[in-house]
Amino acid sequence: MKVIFTTDVKGKGKKGEIKNVSEGYARNYLLKNNLAVEATKGNVKAQEAKDKKQEEIEQEELNEAKRLKETLGNLTVELQAKSGDKGSLFGSITSKHIAEELKRAHGIKIDKRKIEMDSPIRTLGYTNVPVKLHSEVTGTIKVHVTEK
Repeated sequence: MKVIFTTDVKGKGKKGEIKNVSEGYARNYLLKNNLAVEATKGNVKAQEAKDKKQEEIEQEELNEAKRLKETLGNLTVELQAKSGDKGSLFGSITSKHIAEELKRAHGIKIDKRKIEMDSPIRTLGYTNVPVKLHSEVTGTIKVHVTEK
């Protein structure tokens, strides 16, 4: 019996997948527990429409991430911090500071966890910081740290 999975079933199939399973398993477990629906022509067409809509949404997210990458490439985030003699900071500039300043100064909201810094910035000057905007798109923010 062909079924369309409505949720992920471990070892059998993922949500939206159409698979052939034994009739008893389908009727007594999958259909009874609303884990799948029978793969009739109407249900298959409805699933294809859902898949197409999901694909369009994912493509739009990718395009938005590419536009944001272009915008971030032209920006410089200015931050001020107290520093010592040789240009080293007393504290450090973290991804949280960068995300807050980006939102305050430029109106762009990016989650601090998407800002990929190996270690916090501890020196004055310019630093290029990578930002993961999408699984396929990584942008760069130029951060300028000046003395307070």
